[in-house]
Amino acid sequence: MEYEDGFRIVVADASYEKYVDEILATINDSAKKRGSGIATRTHEYLTSKMREKKAVIALTADDEFAGFCYIESWGHKEYVANSGLIVVEKYRKHQLAKRIKQMAFTLSRLRWPDAKLFGLTSQYAVMRINTELGYVPVTFNQLTDDDAFWAGCGTPEKPCCVNCDVLERTGRQYCVCTAMLYDPKDHVGEPLPIPAEEVEKIKEILTSPNPSEGGE
Repeated sequence: MEYEDGFRIVVADASYEKYVDEILATINDSAKKRGSGIATRTHEYLTSKMREKKAVIALTADDEFAGFCYIESWGHKEYVANSGLIVVEKYRKHQLAKRIKQMAFTLSRLRWPDAKLFGLTSQYAVMRINTELGYVPVTFNQLTDDDAFWAGCGTPEKPCCVNCDVLERTGRQYCVCTAMLYDPKDHVGEPLPIPAEEVEKIKEILTSPNPSEGGE
């Protein structure tokens, strides 16, 4: 999806793997500057998300990396999370976080229309965007109980987030992050947050082969 200010928000595929190292560096740098938790991910993990078309990337008019988000499914695809949202610092006054979340939300709804979307965040800006999309604050026990999801936060012995000790001490009942949930049953008939023609483009992307798989 192209915007008048030159930014593009697209569903990433294998052709965008060249940006993975820069994405990881941006995520890690942001976590250090904020002093808050962001679950770490490997180069291979983000690459797999692109190949599976479960990621959204923002680029400038000159194809510079500007932002990113990926999608994870849990509990036999009953729950879906839009994770790893990041925007390059110099581009943070262009509503890119909102645009990326709208695209990731749309992609999630198209792939798993009956799944509950959820997220954990310590950022007020993300909470505000989630609220606009229809998420509501919930307790942690209303999220997935899939141990694979919670493993992404790590343990005090092997931390993936700086706050994982809080999560363990409370028995996964609460942490520094706020839990938010979107239940599609509460939003029947509501339109997706991007134009209908862009929704159709995403549907086409989801049915086309990846470049690395012999597609064009």
